[in-house]
Amino acid sequence: MDDIRDIIDKNQKLFLGILSALVVIGIVMVYSSSYIYARDIYNNSAHYFYRQLMFIAVGAPMCWLVSKTKTSFWLKYSWFFHLGASLLLIGTFIPGLGNEVKGANRWLYLGAFGLQPGEFVKVTSILVAVPFFENFFKMNPKERAAQGIFILFPILLLLMQPDFGSFTICLALVATVCFLSSFPRKYFYSALGTGILLLIPILISQPYRVRRLFAYLDPWKNPQTSGFQIIQSYLAFANGSILGTGLGNSNEKLFYLPEAHNDFIFSVIGEELGFLGVFLVVSLFLLLIFFGFRLVTRLEKKTSAILGTAIIFALGLQASLNMGVVLGLLPTKGLNLPFISAGGSSLWANFFAIGIFLSTVTERKKDLEQHSKFESFSSPSSSYIKETPAFDGPTKTNQGELF
Repeated sequence: MDDIRDIIDKNQKLFLGILSALVVIGIVMVYSSSYIYARDIYNNSAHYFYRQLMFIAVGAPMCWLVSKTKTSFWLKYSWFFHLGASLLLIGTFIPGLGNEVKGANRWLYLGAFGLQPGEFVKVTSILVAVPFFENFFKMNPKERAAQGIFILFPILLLLMQPDFGSFTICLALVATVCFLSSFPRKYFYSALGTGILLLIPILISQPYRVRRLFAYLDPWKNPQTSGFQIIQSYLAFANGSILGTGLGNSNEKLFYLPEAHNDFIFSVIGEELGFLGVFLVVSLFLLLIFFGFRLVTRLEKKTSAILGTAIIFALGLQASLNMGVVLGLLPTKGLNLPFISAGGSSLWANFFAIGIFLSTVTERKKDLEQHSKFESFSSPSSSYIKETPAFDGPTKTNQGELF
């Protein structure tokens, strides 16, 4: 037991160290990619830098607090958090609360503070999906239908905003939980095939999605419109070459590359830090996922293992999609790079998810500690047993002290 606990401790420290490195890189690159834009728009070159520090100052303690809470609490009240996220999404459609940005109602404004509820739906979708699929055959058809609609409701709201990227990610996460659960494979594959077929008409139903698809296939056909952003991203990576132009020396962030401090911050990393910087960031994400999955393999409870796997998969999926878009491997979509892109909603949602993941690890460590204490107490080789050979079992007082 002690060996397992030591392995978990070691992997957890490595996981948190890598996560901290990504957060620090994010702070540096948010400032480097935004100071010119922030000076022009807000007359304060450190505007986004200070905001990122503020978001981290709130998100990191929240992550720690969530990690100290029992995993069963998050699963038991998952419907409450999913309902809260749904209500926030509904608020984005209410005039005065929601605000349309670039043709989409993704933001909820409470005074001067803006929130993107879709980022939190990614986490709550995992939370509600775990108990739903694990208990699927314990429910009657009416309960299954009601809970299934409840899970899908905010995800469909994402499609109405429209936020096709978050919509697709949420569906992928629910499908992942379903696959990992006790849900029968034959039903899973049938549902998966049906879902993919339904996504095709949804994808081509909006003209702007079709334009993005064609821009992905040939961005130079419309270099000033639909292909502009990805071409500028290509130029950033070309300028960076192997060693980069140097921190703070990006040309593309000078109003050429849209969303340089957010969705396309990876392009600025490629330009300023070159291939070595890109390799470092990709390696850190791969290591984060690797050590995350190593921790998952040490979890004993199935629900905790499913929850932890889905959270690590979600972070890896979003990072992969962002990098794929920026490198021109996928059609352009508004997805940020976890822990590096500027923005509070994504950062808080990711810290929240990491906190839940760490709660599963903390719970496992406590279980191992209790088992270790029990074995130490009940072992015939213990000094207590040697001194009292006639002892037949723990008294009520001893039980209270142990457990």
